[in-house]
Amino acid sequence: MNFADIKIENKVFLAPMAGVTDMPFRILCREQGCGLVYTEMVSAKGMHYNDIKSKALTRIADEEKPAAVQIFGSDPEILAGIAKQLDESDACLIDINMGCPAPKITKNGEGSALMKRPDLIGQIVKAVSLASSKPVTVKIRKGWDDSSINAVEVAKIAEENGAKAITVHGRTREQYYSGKADWEIIKKVKEAVSIPVIGNGDVFGPKEAERLIQETNCDAIMVGRGAQGNPWIFKKILHYFETGDILQDPTPEEKIKMIIRHMEMLVELKGMHIGICEMRKHISWYIKGLRNATYVKEKVFRLTSKDEIISLLEEYMEGEI
Repeated sequence: MNFADIKIENKVFLAPMAGVTDMPFRILCREQGCGLVYTEMVSAKGMHYNDIKSKALTRIADEEKPAAVQIFGSDPEILAGIAKQLDESDACLIDINMGCPAPKITKNGEGSALMKRPDLIGQIVKAVSLASSKPVTVKIRKGWDDSSINAVEVAKIAEENGAKAITVHGRTREQYYSGKADWEIIKKVKEAVSIPVIGNGDVFGPKEAERLIQETNCDAIMVGRGAQGNPWIFKKILHYFETGDILQDPTPEEKIKMIIRHMEMLVELKGMHIGICEMRKHISWYIKGLRNATYVKEKVFRLTSKDEIISLLEEYMEGEI
């Protein structure tokens, strides 16, 4: 699929997830066929004040292209200024986060709190679109709560002010990630706008991916939690789309090898201490459902070096644990 002048290999994307979709994970997902990856959300205000950590989140490696940078904030002028800065980046597009439900984000009127301010959404999208030479997209939710379902209204406003595509997560902010995603709202947004619509919510395998497209007519799908500890999900979905067959899950040995590679990449990028701390949650996701997973997870959370974890995983692979 294409939007603006960007050619994307397929219609299965990786959702931006704070603390998850860093460069190593994005590369692994691209290797498994993911059509488009997104950075973790980046604070526009942080970049405005030259925060080193915020700027580091916008780095994109050649192996992961095409990749989008997702920014968040509530000040149209600051967001536009950062979009202008990102003209020099390797991002293929700029996505604006209007869906994050985290209290530390929404209390500042950012993320999904913007769903309560359609007027401000219009100002933000217009300012960023005028400032950026790259296509600008937005990611929204169904609404703030069940009494304010306004995704269709917001999508129209975003399109009118220059958005080139819109991602819809079929939950309200008050739902966070609980309950069932409402795919009907994605369908309604698709029917209301002429720009591409990306459906998001409750895709954990090939059949859900197929149903989401069939039921909503969305142009692409975005996989979030279904990719945690499971970069293979992209390969499985694409294979199913092409053949109608479902690939076997990776073996425990394949999972261990992927964990080790993922960890090595993370440690190389962020150093031993931060890399290991961040890798622990990934390991929990990778080994979920495997034998003695709880025991291995508890051991991992007490280890502090890459070599210690590799030794543990090799013992596990050899059946010694």
